[in-house]
Amino acid sequence: MTPIKNPIISPIKNPFKLDKIKNTFLKDKGRRKGIALLVDGPNMLRKEFQIDLEVVRDILKRYGDIKVGKVFLNQYASDKLVEAIENQGFEPIVGSGDVDVRLAVDAMELVFNQHIDTIAIVTRDADFKPVLSKASMYGKETIVFGAEPGLSIALKNVADYVIVFNGTEWVEVNKLAAEELETEPEAAPQ
Repeated sequence: MTPIKNPIISPIKNPFKLDKIKNTFLKDKGRRKGIALLVDGPNMLRKEFQIDLEVVRDILKRYGDIKVGKVFLNQYASDKLVEAIENQGFEPIVGSGDVDVRLAVDAMELVFNQHIDTIAIVTRDADFKPVLSKASMYGKETIVFGAEPGLSIALKNVADYVIVFNGTEWVEVNKLAAEELETEPEAAPQ
């Protein structure tokens, strides 16, 4: 039976130009990279964004194998949300208060897991910049899935790959082009 996709979110129309980086997701002569997917639930699973985690998972499956999939929620998460997350194959982690610390601790544990090559975080929160920096420092590739408005510029700058949900589709942010625009020399006075 084919899973039913969220009709509000369009399926992957464009491979986000990620095909050019596909080879970077293959490690050691064809062994697919192990990916840890961590979702900041209170920040991203909002009605205003209508993010479909199945689409996020489908994007990542094209470039590696998801070894860990956790969705961090606060105590206000409804039982229906927790059940939906479990039904999608993710592990719901429900904690009291802010989930950022728990997500960061789990992410750092995964940085030292030899079976994980890539840390993917679904968030807009700049609080995860240090985690992504440490992951990169220890040789892990980093991916941020974010949504506008409110995606942290610091996250965009620290992650290896940035994929943004603009309300209708996921789009890869070309960091090189963005950096070139920011550092474009001013025209000489005439």
